[in-house]
Amino acid sequence: MEKKKWSDLTGVQQKAIVVAGAVEAVVTAAALHDLARRPASQVRGHKSLWVLAFSVQPFGPLAYFVLGRR
Repeated sequence: MEKKKWSDLTGVQQKAIVVAGAVEAVVTAAALHDLARRPASQVRGHKSLWVLAFSVQPFGPLAYFVLGRR
């Protein structure tokens, strides 16, 4: 199977990728903002580990919102 180039994708596929990337960036930024403002006592686990978890896209930021906050 040959790797597709950006120009090989349809306009709908290109837009979907851009929108998904934007949503991912916004969710990650919101998670980082919340983590920075939230006291350590209201976070399950170490804050530094959550920051590392945010690099696992999109699961890290979503896991923080579901599991990381008290």
